[in-house]
Amino acid sequence: MPAKGFTHCKFILVFAVFMDILGISTVLIGVFAPLELKGRDFGDLLVYSGVLLVLLSMAGWVMWYSGNIEGLTLVKDLDYKSGAVDRLARSLSQRIRKSHRSHVTP
Repeated sequence: MPAKGFTHCKFILVFAVFMDILGISTVLIGVFAPLELKGRDFGDLLVYSGVLLVLLSMAGWVMWYSGNIEGLTLVKDLDYKSGAVDRLARSLSQRIRKSHRSHVTP
């Protein structure tokens, strides 16, 4: 039986782990490897690129975590009575949907 936390958003999880590995290895190569071509040092470029990859992986981790949030209850399950703001939002949404349908259908 798979772990419960890995059930949703598997692609984003793989993306985040891959970007972490790639980013950290790029930073380490940029710091410790002597990378000079024609007298120019390219270590800084790899460090900055690796940090950018790690930041991208952080976005992936946030998406994965938010996709795995469970236990949220629906409003209809709470016996929630709709107020004026809810009715206004619903009527506005219905108007937008109707106007969109009239523009889409020939």
